[in-house]
Amino acid sequence: MLKVAKMIVLMLMVLIPKTQECWKILARQFGNTWNFDNCIGAVDGKHITLQKPEHSGSYYYNYKGTHSIGLMAIANANYELIMIDVGTNGRVSDGGVIKNTKFWNMFENNQLQIPEPEELPNFNKKMPFVFVCDEAFQLLPNFMKPYNKQVLNDNRRIFNYRLSRARRIIENVFGILASRFKIFQKPIKLSPEKAKIVVMACCHLHNLLMKQKNYIRNGEVDMEDCVSGTIIHGNWRNEPNQLMDIERTQAGNSTTLAKEVRDDFCEYFNTMGAIPWQNKCLE
Repeated sequence: MLKVAKMIVLMLMVLIPKTQECWKILARQFGNTWNFDNCIGAVDGKHITLQKPEHSGSYYYNYKGTHSIGLMAIANANYELIMIDVGTNGRVSDGGVIKNTKFWNMFENNQLQIPEPEELPNFNKKMPFVFVCDEAFQLLPNFMKPYNKQVLNDNRRIFNYRLSRARRIIENVFGILASRFKIFQKPIKLSPEKAKIVVMACCHLHNLLMKQKNYIRNGEVDMEDCVSGTIIHGNWRNEPNQLMDIERTQAGNSTTLAKEVRDDFCEYFNTMGAIPWQNKCLE
């Protein structure tokens, strides 16, 4: 019974918020820590490299020339995972991986209990609660990604910088995972089904260990010098690992509303929501 109880506790370590108030707590954490108000999660995906599964042909073969399964994850502002999905074959792109998840099904069917839009501090516009992601994802009213480099001006560069600060959380979570759990530092010699269980266990253990003070060591995650605007890379970036970016493909067309939401966030970050050091990103 004790072993079963421990397993249940571990399985409860990664949970999608169930209420609007829980989402708002996440948003306040992102606002206070990373200066991105109404952000409720940082999204990204990685390849988990496998030894070629038997009789699999090219099913798990990815664009890097290895075999893998996908790990799609969302992190909160405190480097904790709130959603993981493991097992999509390695041929699928970022946008495709997330659309295969239970999370996406709940999102599309309005079952996530994401709060209605609210005004940002001193900004007279109601803004939706959003996830931040990279260029591989589709721009949606609830999914903010950077402006394309071809259309940048100073204001948009500042938006991209502010988004990057929040999105870097999930990059560091993957880095911590690879640093702490050495199984990620070489191809996993297990079947995809068993590898999926191992990866999920590592993610749940990560959240459990995050509750301990010394789990993240000094210098391990990216830091920012707010005077100079310099990013000091975490030590995990110097360690070998087999977590590879999922292929970047055409993310899909953006809606007019999604573009308007991003423009409104851009306006906010350049006016009432500006932070003192953000212009350093323009130098």
